Amino acid sequence: MTIVIGGAWPYANGSLHLGHIAALLPGDILARYYRQKGEQVLYVSGSDCNGTPISIRAAQENTTTEAIANQYHNEFTQCFHDLGFTYDLYTRTDAKHHHDSVQSIFLQLLANNYLYKKKIEQAYCETDKQFLPDRFVEGICPNCGAKARGDQCDHCSTILDPLELIDKRCKICGHEPVIRETEHFYFTFSQFQGRLETFLAEAKADKRWRDNALGLTERYLVEGVPDRAVTRDLPNGVDVPVPGFEGKKIYVWIEAVAGYLTASMEWAKQHNIAIEDLWNEETIAYYVHGKDNIPFHTVIWPAILMGIGAKALPTHIVSNEYLTLEKRKLSTSQNWAVWVPYILSRYDADSIRYFLTMNAPENRDTDFSWREFIYSHNGELLGAYGNFVNRTLKFIEKSFDGQVPQVDVDGTVRKQTIQLFSDVGVAIEAGHLKQALEEIFAYIRAANRYFDEQQPWLQVKDNLEDCHQTLATCVYMIANLGQVLQPFLPFSTEKIRDMLGITELLWHEQVELPTSITDVTPLFERLDVGLIEEEYQKLVNDSQ
Repeated sequence: MTIVIGGAWPYANGSLHLGHIAALLPGDILARYYRQKGEQVLYVSGSDCNGTPISIRAAQENTTTEAIANQYHNEFTQCFHDLGFTYDLYTRTDAKHHHDSVQSIFLQLLANNYLYKKKIEQAYCETDKQFLPDRFVEGICPNCGAKARGDQCDHCSTILDPLELIDKRCKICGHEPVIRETEHFYFTFSQFQGRLETFLAEAKADKRWRDNALGLTERYLVEGVPDRAVTRDLPNGVDVPVPGFEGKKIYVWIEAVAGYLTASMEWAKQHNIAIEDLWNEETIAYYVHGKDNIPFHTVIWPAILMGIGAKALPTHIVSNEYLTLEKRKLSTSQNWAVWVPYILSRYDADSIRYFLTMNAPENRDTDFSWREFIYSHNGELLGAYGNFVNRTLKFIEKSFDGQVPQVDVDGTVRKQTIQLFSDVGVAIEAGHLKQALEEIFAYIRAANRYFDEQQPWLQVKDNLEDCHQTLATCVYMIANLGQVLQPFLPFSTEKIRDMLGITELLWHEQVELPTSITDVTPLFERLDVGLIEEEYQKLVNDSQ
């Protein structure tokens, strides 16, 4: 059995911000956890280097789409590495393997009679002399009246056709486009209505999807799934491999979502493994993304997989709500965002991972504020977790020359620790990552209380036997924190394992105590609260 984890593919047209990381971080926590359990994991994603947003950016900066894609793909790769993301393959949609695999998926759908040609009317800009990609057509959403672009309304989540927009404008020049006839391939989504309804009913029964995914998918299916054009007149992307369609590209609805499979195929090829051994009926497949991507993962992608006869349909949908910033909606155009390269250059990656998991927008929008971020670092990470590890190990270093007492640990603590692995594992597998981390931090607070109640600084003078048990028990808790926290906080747990000389990663109680400890260093440094105002002012100034 393989655990396939697909993280949404960020557009390589601008830097990542914290909203992206909040949506994608659950994927890495899941991958680390399942590997630690000894499961076969395939964790894939990549940069979306085709598509319209990159063409827009390239035009604005008077450069090529390739230069923009390279710049941001390299930046993303670095950011994910620095945040501790452990993709098995992080690739890109302009890679040759992706183009080849997407074309073969397209031809498979064609051979299975799920694609048909149709002459349609499309927006054409006479000023720019081109058919306009959906995102290049802007106007008013006919459903809710908000400003929208031609593929989806971000306000009400309706999937749109550009021609449905009211008061259409070309994004490039601002003129009103004309309507011209062109021919495209359509995918018969409507043929999958019944199978998608069954698929949704099973997901509901299993409780494996987030509520927002269930609700939104139900809405789409009640409205009925229309056939959609899956080729476009686009400047860059995957060529349609059919004579007579030269210059046309396979649209994002097939091309980008297929990345999960094309990346898996590429990884399988590199490791000399048959893709069928990874993607089959047994596969557990997690898809991790923001709520704006829900229909692509719960309607469009399952329909394509059904259309090519693939067996591994999505089992778990981990779809976060939005992260707001200082109580305001993130806005890249107004520069109201905390950019990932910036925060990584100044703060510990575990602090970022901790905050975005503890405040994850799992069921509702949540807010990032610099005040909460700094206080959560100083209070929880440094004050509770770092402090417990440091005070215990420093005490042993000072009073026992770094030698860990080799005695039986407290039986109650052992029971709680064994239970912790079980409870945290259940929560992680169900996609309840915030709950899992909360349970670990409740254990950490109990560990601090235990240390305070036992008072080893008095025991060492009055009752050495009790002192030995206290310290052995505390080291036991630290050793197990070095394991159970690893999926969430990989950098600080590695420091713990180094100090205790533990080399193995396990997902169960670690019974054996290390004999000695070395190089005790604090896990975290205190952050000056003056940073709160400094960072907030920077944010305001940068967004003017």
